[in-house]
Formats: sequence, C-alpha cells, structure tokens
Amino acid sequence: MLTPEGYKPRLKEKKLDEYQKVFGAVCIEGPKFCGKTWMAMTRSESAVYLGNPKNNFQMRTMAEISPESVLQGPYPKLLDEWQEVPPLWDAVRFSVDQGTQKGMYLLTGSATPNHKGILHSGTGRIGKLKMNTMSLYETGDSSGQVSLKSLFDGSFQPVVTDEVTVSQLIHYVVRGGWPGNLQTPAQLSGVVATEYLKTVVDDDMYKTDGIRRDAGRIWALLHSLGRNECTLAGNTTIQRDINAADGMELDTKTIAQYLDIFTRLFLLDNQPAYNPNLRSSRRVLKQEKRHFTDPSLAVAALGATEDMLYNDLQTFGFLFESLCTHDLKIYAEYHDASLFHFRDEKGNEADAIVEFPDGTWGAFEVKLGANKIEEAAASLLKLKAIMEKESDKAPSVLCVLCGMTNMAYKRPDGVYVVPITALKP
Repeated sequence: MLTPEGYKPRLKEKKLDEYQKVFGAVCIEGPKFCGKTWMAMTRSESAVYLGNPKNNFQMRTMAEISPESVLQGPYPKLLDEWQEVPPLWDAVRFSVDQGTQKGMYLLTGSATPNHKGILHSGTGRIGKLKMNTMSLYETGDSSGQVSLKSLFDGSFQPVVTDEVTVSQLIHYVVRGGWPGNLQTPAQLSGVVATEYLKTVVDDDMYKTDGIRRDAGRIWALLHSLGRNECTLAGNTTIQRDINAADGMELDTKTIAQYLDIFTRLFLLDNQPAYNPNLRSSRRVLKQEKRHFTDPSLAVAALGATEDMLYNDLQTFGFLFESLCTHDLKIYAEYHDASLFHFRDEKGNEADAIVEFPDGTWGAFEVKLGANKIEEAAASLLKLKAIMEKESDKAPSVLCVLCGMTNMAYKRPDGVYVVPITALKP
C-alpha cells in the first residue's frame, strides 16, 4: 500500500474497509486538508493525482481526453481530486460494471461538482463516504478512557482523567482537527483556518460554477455564520445580522445560493433536528443547528484569536459546543449512529442526540465549566420526563459533556458526566 510516513490512523478506516467489500468503487468526500487522500493511500496499490502540475498537468489532460486510460491497475487505484475531471465518474462506474471485483477504485474529492457531464448516479456501484477533520481522540488530545458505546451498553466504569485548562481547550478549537496543523507552533495554529476561508472566497466558489461574486458579500455571510455558530438562526435572521453588523444588504435568495455552494465545498456541517414522535401538541422546532465543518473555521470567520476567546468565555462556550458536537458526530458514526439536536417551543432542549440504528438514543448537554453540570443534569432529567410521558421512547442515556472536569462518573440520578478530552467511540 501507499501509506504515507507519519500517517495517523483515522476512525473512518473502519467504514472504508466495509465499503470496499460492498462497492466496486468508494468516493471519499469532505473538506480539503482533512486527510482524505492519506487515508485512501493506506488502502491503495496505485494512484492518479489529477492536481499534480507535473508536465503542465499531463495526468489531468490525459484523463480529460481519455478517462478510461487512467483507470488501469493495479487495484485498488486512487483517483485523487476526481472532480477536476467529472467524466471520470462515469468511466469508473462503467469499469465497475464490466467486472465483479470489489474495491477497485478510491475517489477523493473536496467539492461536489455540477451534475453536467455526469450521466449516472453510481448507485450500487460507487459508495459515498463522508470524512470529517480529526477528533480529539484521533489527534491524541483525548485519552480515550471513556467510550461512547460504554454509556449505552452498560460497560461504563468511572475513572479519574487528566486535568485540562481553558487555554488547552481554546487551543484545540483554534487549531482545529486539520492533520497538517498538528505540528504547527501554537501561536500560528489559527493561520490554517483563516487561509482556508480566503481560498474559499477567492477561488473555490468560482470553480464550482464559473461565476464571479463580490468578495465583500461572501465575507459578510461568513462573519455572520461565525456569529451564529451553534444556533438555530434561519436565513432571515442571518440576513438581519449581516445588515446590522456589516452594514451590507444580502437578500435571502442570495444567502441560500451562497450557503448551497458552501455545502458543496464541505464548508458547513449542520446538525439536523431530532423527531421524537411526541404524542402531545408540543411543537418541536425543525431548524438545523448551524455548524462549520470544523470549529476552527468558526474562529476564523469571527476573526478571533486564542487571547480574544480567553477574554470572552461566553463566545468560547458556543465554540466549545461546536468542538464537542464535531467529535460526538465522528464517534457516533463509527457505530453507525446519527447525531441530532432537540429543542421544542417551550425551550426544552438537548445540545446533541445520538440515535443508534435500533432506535436507542441518548441526550447530551455540553458545558464548559463544572459549575454548570447541575444545571445541565436538571435539563436532561426534565427532557427525559417529557419523553416518558409524551413520546414513544425515552432516552436510555443522559450525559453532560464537560470541559473543566477531571473525572468521568455516573451521578446518583443516572446522569453521566464525561470530559470531552476522555471520550472515544
């Protein structure tokens, strides 16, 4: 295999191995710089790098002229940044159709191309795998002393964990889960996310459809998304926020178009609402909770630094929730579970809901300080009481994910308390 030196194993490898046994090809999607190519290389015997500028992008030109010519083995074969030549999708699908071999191709891409030129969806032939930036467990910043699964299967054991400072947690958020940023000096770790957003504004949006847009308007929307990270703000609220904070007019149609492109570039990873099938007339809010695909991007959108966040812990509280949600989603997906949030019209809520395929689910609250654990536990217990009375199924797990605590334990009322820096799948 082509495993790069210094590669850190990723949790998504488990799902990739499964998909390679099911599909003739697997398309690994996700934001740039999140480690898609390196992970794919660990499962590849040969590779084509369409972004390689060697000989005036000779490989890309060859793929454009004759897509099938770059598909020759040995297999599995990696096609990196395949979206640079969209017809490769159909060529891969056709090649898979000609044989019975599984796991022939691995496609990696950091943008979803327009469907123009792609004739077939690839259903049944090409499996799609969404990849995130690294969790704290993958970067080595979580001890992994507590598994998410143990909360649900009854194997949880209380444990004393390492002390964690606010400064450490702020650094984790500002640095983000970018594999190539782990060795960057702490004082420079925020540069990567800032430059990432600049690339989106200056280049990536144009590449998606060939339309030039006003950079000031794009930045205004990014700033607003940063201010509304971890909120249920709708497009109309975003519109008002841009007008008030940036003094710029954007209509909701333009905002929706920009958000669609951000999504295609894997810049956003919103958290859908949970539907508990309440039997009462209680109204459950359906809005997604807004998230950048990595918490560091929210920091960059705000133009914040570690010092600024240290002096504004209220803002950091939202970003810390974003960090916890980011990691919890990765851990949940490792077990084929899904991540949601819950909020009803009366303000009852859970920051995160983890639901397993069999319908078993748990509710999570995120708190930065240990002084908020009691409040969070009370909120979770209230939610459980509502569900027991009005829903078909109550949560089997209640858990507070905390930043500033050095112990994982189960309270007498049944609520778990777990430091995010001790959690793993």
